[in-house]
Amino acid sequence: MLTRCLSQTTTPTVRYFPNISSPASIGVCRASALSFSHTRGGFRLPSLTPRPNFSMSCDSKLSNGVGALSQGLDVIQELDRFVEVANAAADASGVVLRKYFRSKFEILDKEDLSPVTIADQTAEESMVPIILENFPSHAIFGEEKGWRCREKDAEYVWVLDPIDGTKSFITGKPVFGTLIALLHKGKPILGIIDQPVLRERWIGISGRKTTLNGQEVSTRSCANLSQAYLYTTSPHLFDEKAKEAFTRVRNKVKVPLYGCDCYAYALLASGHVDLVVESGLKPYDFLALIPVIEGAGGVITDWKGEQLHWEASPNSSATTFNIVAAGDRQIHQRALETLQWQ
Repeated sequence: MLTRCLSQTTTPTVRYFPNISSPASIGVCRASALSFSHTRGGFRLPSLTPRPNFSMSCDSKLSNGVGALSQGLDVIQELDRFVEVANAAADASGVVLRKYFRSKFEILDKEDLSPVTIADQTAEESMVPIILENFPSHAIFGEEKGWRCREKDAEYVWVLDPIDGTKSFITGKPVFGTLIALLHKGKPILGIIDQPVLRERWIGISGRKTTLNGQEVSTRSCANLSQAYLYTTSPHLFDEKAKEAFTRVRNKVKVPLYGCDCYAYALLASGHVDLVVESGLKPYDFLALIPVIEGAGGVITDWKGEQLHWEASPNSSATTFNIVAAGDRQIHQRALETLQWQ
């Protein structure tokens, strides 16, 4: 019997973004109810108004249940607030990246010889004030500028990659993206993959279904490597040991594809491809992907099958990880068995 990967189609929808000025709870932040109207780099920062506190109390025997309900409402309101600010940050980054995409600009090399442009730097700087002026007690770890925090430590940390796929960006290929992750005590609770040229935005939120431009998406079933469509950015970026492990997987899949950066994970979340295998990713390259992949029904781990975790702090370094993401748990397990990573 022929085994096939089930392809998924979606109906195009009008893109919707929450109004950043709409009422929302800001309970997590002591000084979040800020109002400001100045501009930074041409982007108008939002004016925020806190939503009324819906906390409930009761002295009857039902008070424990009501308290749990109140706590649940607070969590929902906080998540919604985080999403609003994350959307505003992605919007600001998108304005910058559309301005520079396929235009002439200087390309510099970092110490590790990876490229960086004025677009990377300006896009990151466009997001930082939006986050910190809404959540001054939060910290930010950005690819370009590292750790920023107004306090000694932070319960919430935003991890930003203004352009995941700078090589694609500078060569005019729209498969790069802006990645925004929010960690709570080290765990990713919110992730955004934003492709500003195509105007596609995947949002993953802890406990909710992943969406693309407001429409729910899900991964597709594909249990066998022999029927799988595999993506990686480029095995030429891997060290020799990782390249050998990747080659074992590549030789078993139906179609290996290359050069898609974070967009490959977005396509996986939408059910268009089955497997993404990459080596040498930094935390800002993958933390935003976790809620997006998991919220779509997929699995994302390191090459040993262990959960991805990175402790963000002022002393943290951006160590490298090997990543395997799959739309189907069975194919994820088969990929791990084939990688044979020790």
